[in-house]
Amino acid sequence: MNEMLSRSIADIASALRRGEFSATELITAALDRHSLFGERLQAYKLFDAERALESARAADQVLGNDDDAPPLTGIPMSVKDLYGVDGLPTFAGTSRQLPEKWSRDAWLVARLCEAGAITVGKTHMVEMAFGAVGINPNWDTPRNPWDDKVHRIPGGSSSGAGVSLWEGSALIALGSDTGGSIRIPAALTGTVGQRTTRGRWPTEGVVPLSHTFDTVGALTRNVEDYVYFFGCVDPQWGAPQDLLERLAATELKSVRMALPQCGIWDDCEVDIVDRLNSVISDLSGHIRNLVEIDGGLLDDAFELSLGRRAIASTECRAFLESELPEWLDILHPIVRTRIKQGLRPDDPEYRAALADHRRMANEAHNLFDDADILLLPGNIISPPPVAELADLDRYGEANAAILRPTYPISVLGLTAISIPVGIDGNGMPIGLQLVAPGGQDEALLAVALAVEREFGAATQSLGRPPAA
Repeated sequence: MNEMLSRSIADIASALRRGEFSATELITAALDRHSLFGERLQAYKLFDAERALESARAADQVLGNDDDAPPLTGIPMSVKDLYGVDGLPTFAGTSRQLPEKWSRDAWLVARLCEAGAITVGKTHMVEMAFGAVGINPNWDTPRNPWDDKVHRIPGGSSSGAGVSLWEGSALIALGSDTGGSIRIPAALTGTVGQRTTRGRWPTEGVVPLSHTFDTVGALTRNVEDYVYFFGCVDPQWGAPQDLLERLAATELKSVRMALPQCGIWDDCEVDIVDRLNSVISDLSGHIRNLVEIDGGLLDDAFELSLGRRAIASTECRAFLESELPEWLDILHPIVRTRIKQGLRPDDPEYRAALADHRRMANEAHNLFDDADILLLPGNIISPPPVAELADLDRYGEANAAILRPTYPISVLGLTAISIPVGIDGNGMPIGLQLVAPGGQDEALLAVALAVEREFGAATQSLGRPPAA
């Protein structure tokens, strides 16, 4: 990868201010990466090189005239095609462009633009974000770059996000996380992604899946980059270097961790369990203590996402019928069938499911009686080949397995981050999920940063993917 792009976002931002290279040179390098790998990896629904170069030239004007240029000035980002972006179409993974109201900057896009980031394009996603696998029969399914021979899934629903990072065309990749749609592609592509506490950042301007569970955020190449991103956009901070310095003060030896005993571990493929156990064993020697706890609540929370009482399908169906009434019939059967299983908002079963969600979320604090952080897999299966999932039964099995470790976190109102920790028997990434109580986003990021600085980022623990 071009030397400029291989540096941390903080280093790149500093180099741009020193005039070591220009924003135009940086964006040109990112566009060159897309020229090399874009056709094969298929991360993007829309790639706008002309717009990116125009924005880079404007960024150079800012860098040349303002000693206090915004912290992300000149940094390339990709945007999931669920977000409104001024002047760009939004499809939300469907076969038809959404109305013009969805082509205005979403809140998070606007925050990043204020911070100086440059949009290079909109990445592929699952229709209406309703699926964890990452496949979209309407358009292209991005290729997981860790297998150069077999087209494997990248994880969804933010399916192009992690791929765009390894392509090198983006350093920040916006996604959304309802049941795991940031953490899943992060785990399966060997990148980093957090589910922020629900309500921490507005979802305004983002096509909704479930108003009960939706959150917005991003994937980055490593935890340090993610912390820098978080510090740029979070209204409580706005000063990434201050956040980095504060979080860097956290020492692993002060952190209590717990291993929840639950079905997530029981369902995990053997080679993934073996690698995670090895990592956790190494980690236990650096922290205050590691305990085992009853994780039955996590199993109960996953059950809420299944079957007739599912909350997300009910809320997605209600949105489509209200805002996009023609869309439900044009969705691919993989998605349409499951959304149509949604209940009416006044159905007693839906109301009961919401009540169970609130009850379980209120009980979630008990998981942290003896721990600051829970440790769970980020993924429990290796990314399967796309061709295997043409069979709808196999698709359903894979989708449920991929959601297994992530959806309970959403139901319980927690915050979690997936970090890459190794390679499975197929040569595909393995993610470790660090979980903290809702509202403890900074504490979670502090631990993730400390783990990364002790054990290395993705390029140290995984190397580089063969297809990028």
